[in-house]
Amino acid sequence: MAAAERLVVIGGDAAGMSAASQARRLKGPDELEIVAFERGHFTSYSACGIPYWVGGAVQDRDDLIARTPEEHRARNISLRVRTEVTAIDVAGGRVRSRDLESGAESWTGFDKLVVATGARPVRPALPGIDAPGVHGVQTLDDGQALIDTLERTKGRHAVVVGAGYIGVEMAEALVGRGYEVTVLNRGEQPMSTLDPDMGRLVHDAMNGMGITTVSGAEVTKILTGDDGRVRAVATDGETYPADVVVLGIGVEPETALAREAGLPVGSSGGLVTDLSMRVAGHENIWAGGDCVEVLDLVSGRRRHIALGTHANKHGQVIGSNVGGGYATFPGVVGTAVSKVCDLEIARTGLREKDARAEGLRFVTATIESTSRAGYYPGASPMTVKMTAERRTGRLLGVQIVGREGAGKRVDIAAVALTARMTVEQMTALDLGYAPPFSPVWDPVLVAARKAVTAVRKGGA
Repeated sequence: MAAAERLVVIGGDAAGMSAASQARRLKGPDELEIVAFERGHFTSYSACGIPYWVGGAVQDRDDLIARTPEEHRARNISLRVRTEVTAIDVAGGRVRSRDLESGAESWTGFDKLVVATGARPVRPALPGIDAPGVHGVQTLDDGQALIDTLERTKGRHAVVVGAGYIGVEMAEALVGRGYEVTVLNRGEQPMSTLDPDMGRLVHDAMNGMGITTVSGAEVTKILTGDDGRVRAVATDGETYPADVVVLGIGVEPETALAREAGLPVGSSGGLVTDLSMRVAGHENIWAGGDCVEVLDLVSGRRRHIALGTHANKHGQVIGSNVGGGYATFPGVVGTAVSKVCDLEIARTGLREKDARAEGLRFVTATIESTSRAGYYPGASPMTVKMTAERRTGRLLGVQIVGREGAGKRVDIAAVALTARMTVEQMTALDLGYAPPFSPVWDPVLVAARKAVTAVRKGGA
């Protein structure tokens, strides 16, 4: 009987362990040995849930864990936690790892390899950036470290650097902890994934919640006290007191290991794969999750988008192909939804600047509506902005800012984008209606009707 092949997985979260689990469903241990390495303490957890754990909406850290190391091992996956892979020898078909507790190093051979190293928080090289009390939040270990700091800290001033998804979610978490929160954003408006006019709505709403939101603020240094801990954050013109600092500047694909091994990296810094998630030019190496680029189905370009939804799908595709099946990941339209306190923020497709960069001529339509029929109790306002190609009317993007019931409406647009619908076709969509759920004309369809008019007029 032939010896079992060995699959090595680098990374124990969504993409890596989804791949390992799916491969195991298709092949038993007699056919495929699976060895997975994770440098942290935890596996298969929801990183997207960390802000809600920090803020107290999720009470128990273990609620964020879908499958523990012990559960993976019970499925015949040899999982080694607190073990970091330090080198990939592509030609030799092996990886070098280091036990982070003992420091011991060893080599492990592979027949097939999955790279799922994720992303790392952007940490600019500023004076004081590594001071105690300054936190990036990407893993459960990071979340636990931040919670430990919050529980030890006597002062109540918090500064969040950056106002993207991570920044606004962490601002909410800190407000929930009773902190006085200042968000410093070097951009024109918070949420750079939105157009500035929609970002302005987020800015105004955050300030209305008591979160001081400062735009055009370039952080120059982190100031520390005599004890070495953070005490303030300085910009070009101001100094903001801080007992804790959270970095919400964004993330970058963690591809240093892959680069050193000579694996191909694209312009956005993510690994380049084909539709089967196989690394370009390497028959027996796959990659998925936050360390890869994905195809943007609207622009046709490859982008880095770090989302757990993509990572889990990548893992399923990889595991199917490693296990002898067949699956592909066709791409994304760039859908994301978030919230800060009771404000919901959603977007999909291209912003105006993206459309310009692609050389597209476009029109936009912005409308204000409500989440339910105006007469029904609890109806809340929302703003919908739609972008369409000027000549064809093809939908290019949608952004939504509003209260309860606003965010998930972006899924209508995500489906329309994937189907390459025009805004005129969207107006005929048979969406569910009842006064508790929407006006007679859903806000997304109202925006589509206005966009149709703009297309017919030829746009600005």
